[in-house]
Amino acid sequence: MKRQFGLVLGLIGAAALTAFAAPAPAAAETVRIAHSTWVGYGPLYIARYKGFFKKHGVDVDLVVIEEPKERFPALLAERIDMIASTVDTALLYMKTPDDFRYVVAIDDSDGGDGIVAKKSIKTLADLKGKNVAFSEGSVSQFYLNVLLTRAGLKESDLTPVNMAAPEAGAAFVAGKVDAAVTWEPWLSRGKKTDFGHLLTDSSKTPGLITDVIITTNNFATKHAKATQAVVDAWNEGVAYARAHPEEADAIMAKGVGGWLKDPKVFAETLKGIKFYGAADNKKFFGTKAKPGPLTNTVEQAIKVWASHGKLQVKVKPTDLIDYRFVEHS
Repeated sequence: MKRQFGLVLGLIGAAALTAFAAPAPAAAETVRIAHSTWVGYGPLYIARYKGFFKKHGVDVDLVVIEEPKERFPALLAERIDMIASTVDTALLYMKTPDDFRYVVAIDDSDGGDGIVAKKSIKTLADLKGKNVAFSEGSVSQFYLNVLLTRAGLKESDLTPVNMAAPEAGAAFVAGKVDAAVTWEPWLSRGKKTDFGHLLTDSSKTPGLITDVIITTNNFATKHAKATQAVVDAWNEGVAYARAHPEEADAIMAKGVGGWLKDPKVFAETLKGIKFYGAADNKKFFGTKAKPGPLTNTVEQAIKVWASHGKLQVKVKPTDLIDYRFVEHS
């Protein structure tokens, strides 16, 4: 009996020593991602709620920072690791050509942005000499300039009225400007006025107003595994949203919050965008040898912002587009 008891104690002691000597499982790396309150970022919350981030070996902190002028400096200062923002906006904050990397595309405006105008303005060319409200230094200005170029006009052909997109929409509805570059719900409200109509919207320019997850070159290089994990979890989040739309809308609305916290409002706003999943990203990014539409979007953004003297450095699409993570997702 004593021998058996001693044997048991020995086994317990050995097990304890083995457990003590075994290395603890490596803690999952935490990635801090900042975004504004926008419907296109919803799958980040699905990925967190459904455990897709953890499945791929990362913990993710999602932080709402509304202003790009706060998000990008925070990224460069390494207070956050990634941000969700439009392709063109990153160019405005680059201090060297090697600052940022686009690692995955997340959504494309598909009617969610546009221009409302008085009914007498029937074409983009008719904007010449008119008061047009838009937010300077924003994706709205980028979008407008691309459209003006296609219509043979320049921004200087207009009378610009600088105001944020919601205020621009409100000014149009109040009859204070001839046209406004804005987004929902102001596009719909502008159309409902007795004097206004939808001149054009982003469904006619696929791939132009696109959100991407952006990180620094330093983070993408030193934390490639964590970056890949974020991309893979994002793609799973999009797949889940497509397979379970009603449940997904509730998860995303609660996560994104703010003016989108009502699932009905979220679902309605969602109609104006398209999420990019794994297959979409492969097509949009293309490869280094055979670039996809993203390259053209970056080229147009460089052209627009350079013409306005807003670029701090000379940059080309290959400085920004990191193909690795989409290729391996």
